[in-house]
Amino acid sequence: MDKIIKDCFWEYDFLKEDIYNMANGTDINAKKFLFSKILANSTDMIKSMKIFSKDDLKELIESYKVPSFNSEFIKRRLNMLEFYFLDKELEVTELKWVA
Repeated sequence: MDKIIKDCFWEYDFLKEDIYNMANGTDINAKKFLFSKILANSTDMIKSMKIFSKDDLKELIESYKVPSFNSEFIKRRLNMLEFYFLDKELEVTELKWVA
């Protein structure tokens, strides 16, 4: 969780417990906030996303609306999550295996 705080919450004074409570609590808006911060800023996004339960992560990925700011970057990262966690097609050409 130190990595999540360092990468994603440098402008906040969150503690590990705050991050844990957001990920594991019942407040969906807190989960969406945490998800979007990890999606946009984490240097180890896949590992950081494992803070969420599988069910929560599925819901967060499927319900996420890509913002207009930095949309191409976010779309690519979201697709990586879809591929890794939801077995959806990888659309990021640079990451596909070439035969």
